Order: sequence, then structure tokens, then C-alpha cells
Amino acid sequence: MMLSLSEYAKYDGLGLAELVARKEVSAAELVATAVQAIEKVNPQLNAVLQVLSDQAQAEIRGGLPHGPFSGVPFLIKELVLHAKGVRLDMGSRLAQGYVASEDSELMARFRRAGFVLTGTTQTPELGYNPTTETVLFGPVHNPWKAGHSAGGSSGGSGASVAAGIVPVAHANDGGGSIRIPASCNGLVGLKPSRDLVPTGPDYSDPLCGLACEFVVSRSVRDSATLLDIVAGADAGAPGIPVPPARPYREEAGAAPGKLRIAWTTTPASGEKVDPECERAVHDTVRLLEELGHTVYEGRPEYDWEEFLENIHVIWTAYNAMAVEDLAAERGRSPSPDTLEAVTLACWEDGKKYTAVDLLKSLDHGGRLSRIVGRFFEDLDVFVTPTIATPPAPHGEVNQNRAGMTAMEWTRQVFSYVPFTPLFNTTGQPAISLPLHWSADGLPVGVQFVGHFGDEAGLLRLAAQLEEAKPWADKRPPVHVAA
Repeated sequence: MMLSLSEYAKYDGLGLAELVARKEVSAAELVATAVQAIEKVNPQLNAVLQVLSDQAQAEIRGGLPHGPFSGVPFLIKELVLHAKGVRLDMGSRLAQGYVASEDSELMARFRRAGFVLTGTTQTPELGYNPTTETVLFGPVHNPWKAGHSAGGSSGGSGASVAAGIVPVAHANDGGGSIRIPASCNGLVGLKPSRDLVPTGPDYSDPLCGLACEFVVSRSVRDSATLLDIVAGADAGAPGIPVPPARPYREEAGAAPGKLRIAWTTTPASGEKVDPECERAVHDTVRLLEELGHTVYEGRPEYDWEEFLENIHVIWTAYNAMAVEDLAAERGRSPSPDTLEAVTLACWEDGKKYTAVDLLKSLDHGGRLSRIVGRFFEDLDVFVTPTIATPPAPHGEVNQNRAGMTAMEWTRQVFSYVPFTPLFNTTGQPAISLPLHWSADGLPVGVQFVGHFGDEAGLLRLAAQLEEAKPWADKRPPVHVAA
């Protein structure tokens, strides 16, 4: 039985999989519904790039694994993760047309979970942007308000899940790129601890360890259940992830206990935070107190300018490596015809740094992690706004702005998102939850950060907050069921 779009959008991923398991709907019918959803809302969003319906139906006919998401349509972001035979443009004219020859390990695990790959989503050029507005494909629109950012760099996935195309979509995070679109689109966005989710075999340590892979979703239980399937090192991985004491799915709904929670709305950058983002945290603090937690104001103290200078070296050096690898692979030259203006500036800047420069920046990150570690000795969770403003209008963070230096770009990017990147440096897990909407109806996320390896604690708290202040019934104006 083909579900209507309204019925389809009622369910999270586990809910759809339960319908398939009970034979109330088939996997083939779910994929057909997802394609119908793309056709309905993607012209307004510009979030989905490739529709892989024929490939998806062939995969179903070949037999799906009996995973917890068996038969559920799924979208992947066109960056880092790759699927065999699927184009991976990375938001860039330089990379355009690249096709992966094999599944990455994480893609294989997504398939083992039972997901059916149905399409791909937009990313900004090479992922270095907290919004998704490319020269190659144009901007992704926020389903809550056209002309506004859906976040980045997983903006296409965020908009797709918020609009009801799929309940879960792949995302990755080098400075906030899971949590930012979760905030902008009213979703759950968990950034796992460093090395918990595999990035091999082609990416040994993305962004020198700053980046990690996972998803954006609409429910805590979907994220928790999927983490059980995909977590764990791939063969030969350099890091050893912290194993959970019990399945993450069991943590989502378990009592979190009485937690010590610090909070702040003051970023180390000194940037002014929008009142709506401050209000989101203040309301959350009151809710946490009502739930019985001990909450106090506090934050780790560190030098923002020193952090920015060192993070800039890592980002631009890695950008330079990526550009040169793609240029060689695609037989193209870096130029204004193949790269956006700021990406070109970052490539040129990144080439000038030495191995010693990069090692110094990595060493700074290790020392900063110890500072933050000491701050966490006396608390369980740290709470901040996810980003400093509600979703920005298109054009405010422009990766193709002529005349901007690489350092000016880094400063603008991290000023827009001053709360998220610290925890890519420390490697700690962090989750953005949709706990607030602005007066004009835009989502505003709240970030919760846990101890390294303590996804379990974050998921327990997230599930408690989801129950206390539900968001499942909130839908944007651009939605498949509208």
C-alpha cells in the first residue's frame, strides 16, 4: 500500500521500518513515496542533487539486510562519504563528475542498517562554509523561510529531513556541520566523539582529526539506534573508539540521573549573540532545573585569537591538499573557473604553510583539549547556543566574495558559529536539539556537550528533553505534507 505524503511524514525512520516489517508497506513503495516527496518540495529547496530511484529499486530487488531501518529511504551528502557508482561533486566545479568506485566503510554500514540509498544532497564547496550556497548548484533554501540559510556544510541533508523527504540523512562535521544545519532546520544533530564512526578506507583522518561522520534526524531514538549500527573502528583505523557499556538505543529513554550542567551564552570570540539564541539557552536552563539537574553559569577560558590562527592553518592546509588531489584526479587546474573565490584564496594560503606550522597548530589543539578537559572535571554536560544567530539570509556568508582573504573568511565563518568548532578540536561528542523557535518562526538549536566517549549520557539527556518539550509535531511551511 502506497503511503500518502502526509502519512509518510508522520513517522521517523524506525517507525517506517516497523511498517515494512509488518508488511503494511513495502520498501519499494517507500522509495517511490520519497521520490514523490523530492519532486514536490525540492524545486523550492534545491537540496537534493541526484535522485537514484532506479538504483534504489534494484537494491531492493536484490534483497535488503534485516537491519533496524530496513526499507527506509536515505540520502547522502556529497562529501567524504561515498557510494559505489554515485557521483560526488563536493559542491565544486573542480570535483564535478567524480564517481566513487566503491562504498566507503560507513556507506556499507548504512546499507547494513537497512537504509535504501535514494539520492544525494548539496554541500558547500569542499565543506568549508556554515551555509550551503554554491556557484555550481545555487543556494539551498531553508524550509522554514525561503531565502534563508539551511546551514552548512550539511545544509542539503538538513533541509531534506526537515521538509519530510526522508527521516534521516547523512551529514558530517568538521566545525559544526552536523549541528549547524540541525539548528537551522529544527533537527537532532549528534556529532560523535572522534574516531567513533569510521571514515575509511579513503579518509584516514579527515581535516587532521577535526571532522567526523554521522547523520541529522528528527528523533533521538533514530540517532541512537543508528549509532549502534555504525559505531566502531574500521579495519586498520588509527583510533580506538570508546565502546558503550550497553546499546545506545537503550540509553535513549533511560533516566539520566541528576546532572551537573554548566551553561553560557557568551562565546570566547566575544561576538554578540542574537537575543533569540540567548533566550533558547535561558529557557533550556529553566527546563533543566525543573527536571532536577544542578545548573550553573560557566565556560572554559581560552584565547580565541590563538584558536582562530591555529584552526586556520589546519583548515587551509587541508583545503590545499584536497584541491591539489582533486585537480590531479579530474585533470583540471585550480582557477576562478573551477573554484569559488574564497576557496581559491584558501588553497593559495594553505600552500604556504610548512609541516612545522601544521604540527604547531595540532599541538595547540592538544593543549586546548587539556584546558577544556579540566573544565569538564566538575560537570557532566555543557550547554550553549548551537550558533550565534537564527538562520541567516542568503548572501551573508558568501564563499564566492571577490577580494576576501583566506583569514578574513576563517574569521567570518567562525564568528557565525563560535560555539561549535571547539569540540571538533577536543573531539568531544556534542548534540544540537530543536528546543526553540524565534518570534518569526525560525528554528534555534541548543548545543549539549559531553565528556569524550559519553554519547550515552548525551542521548539520555536528549531523550529526556525530547519528552519534556516535544518537537515532532513542528513542521516548516515547505513540507511534503503541506
